[in-house]
Amino acid sequence: MNYAGFWRRLGAGLIDNVILHIMTGVVLSFFGISLIDTVDTNIFVSGNTVSINGVEGMGNFLQTTLSVEVVFLWLYYAFFQSSKYQATPGMMVLSMRIVNYAGESISFWRASGRFLATYLSWMIAGIGFLMIAFTPRKQGLHDYIAKTLVIKS
Repeated sequence: MNYAGFWRRLGAGLIDNVILHIMTGVVLSFFGISLIDTVDTNIFVSGNTVSINGVEGMGNFLQTTLSVEVVFLWLYYAFFQSSKYQATPGMMVLSMRIVNYAGESISFWRASGRFLATYLSWMIAGIGFLMIAFTPRKQGLHDYIAKTLVIKS
């Protein structure tokens, strides 16, 4: 198997993030969730004075946005990686696909576990992702946990 390296995978991740942020923005605007709606206009009129409603509104906005983004990320990655394409759109653009150790497609639940395992890679200062550059099969921590490989198509 011809394994996909760190830079190619980073590029695919950047493409996927652009797509995801656009999708999230569209969904949030569909539900009428906007940063402008959460901030009290008195903030801008009275200088450094911040109203309690403005701060609470900002917290509600961030909580809702993060919740929607996490669900979108999970569904996006799990759906595409377990699909017949075995790849996210970013991975498709850069000619990669994800497989198990036998070279077969992965299930939705394995893709979901792999997605959750990416948070472990972030929690250790991104070292789980840097592993991709230094391991023989170009695997990150999340790949080891989910028993997956990212290969060139």
